[in-house]
Amino acid sequence: MKKFSILLLAFVALLSFSACTQDDDIVFVAQPDPEGIQFSNSFQSTYVLPAGNPDNLAERFVWNDVDFDAPTTITYELQGSTDQAFGDFMVIGSTDSNNLGVTIGQMRELAEDAGLDNDPETEMPNVGTVYFKVRAFAGDGEGNALEEFSEPVSINVELPEAEEEEVETKTELYLVGDGTEAGWNPDNNNTPMFRDPENDNLYSFSGYFEAGAVKFVEGTEWAPQYGVDENNNLVYRATEEDPDPSAIAIETAGYYTIEVNLDDLTYTVTEIDETSAETYDVIGIVGDGTTVGWPNDNNQTPDIEMTQSEFDPHVWYAEDVVLSDGPFKFRANFAWDVNWGGATFPSGDTTGDDIQAAAGTYNIWFNTLSETYILIPQVEDEE
Repeated sequence: MKKFSILLLAFVALLSFSACTQDDDIVFVAQPDPEGIQFSNSFQSTYVLPAGNPDNLAERFVWNDVDFDAPTTITYELQGSTDQAFGDFMVIGSTDSNNLGVTIGQMRELAEDAGLDNDPETEMPNVGTVYFKVRAFAGDGEGNALEEFSEPVSINVELPEAEEEEVETKTELYLVGDGTEAGWNPDNNNTPMFRDPENDNLYSFSGYFEAGAVKFVEGTEWAPQYGVDENNNLVYRATEEDPDPSAIAIETAGYYTIEVNLDDLTYTVTEIDETSAETYDVIGIVGDGTTVGWPNDNNQTPDIEMTQSEFDPHVWYAEDVVLSDGPFKFRANFAWDVNWGGATFPSGDTTGDDIQAAAGTYNIWFNTLSETYILIPQVEDEE
């Protein structure tokens, strides 16, 4: 009987080993996604591509996620071409996410490959069309990798002629949410983020936040917008038809620095101590680039006074300020003992330099806590 029991146990063990071996041999075969892949964001009728800011974001291309029905890595490759058939193409970049930013410089390179230029003396056109599509592929993309392609999308581009390149178009980011002064309203004189003068895709803001939440919008509508996903990663919402991302939580009221990088869609929130920071009764704008000039003993013309935020005493703004080509500065309390300039325009960190303005009408924001400034061009409505 004992021998029979031992043989029975051995037989059961052999069957179990065989079953485990068969389970380990299961092979997943990747299958094409029946939904395919396509772009989901809306595109501008024409992209004007000034030469002066090549690192600025021209467009963030967004597409749907692909499901190959197998546990495999999926990579997305954004391609650009001057040819709708993509006989020749440029790889803009690759990512494991569902979006990728394209800079003005990358679009200009495609436009120039298409035979466009911005020289009014040549016969070459300065307006034309380039094409983009996205490729999704499984694994490393080598050999017989499963892949899907979107339909090409045509993008109209314009290289402004040299004399037309006076005003650079830059992306603005504004704070919105119940942790901010504007609340949940994208059109409430929302406080802007301050753009890095060396990299147009880096933004920061240092100031007061209520306990609540915050997002970032590019204008006075709910899209384009930036929020976070379920893993607290920064995500882009191109249109109001796209899913609405979650907001960044501010757990405790206080002073924070928020930094946003649109190049790689990352952000940080850091608590700061502002107890030693000065506050002022008046902040004014003066200089030959303004309508009041440089005040002196013989010129008592008042400064262009800025409005102090009721939410954060370090934040000041002035709307529809008319500037000419020339220098200006900020100063405190109608005096020169505390004043701020800067070496860059239209945004930057303060220095002892005069800020050299370009003629135009601007909303001007100044933060005495971070000592940063930004000027936002205002376009007159056409009648």
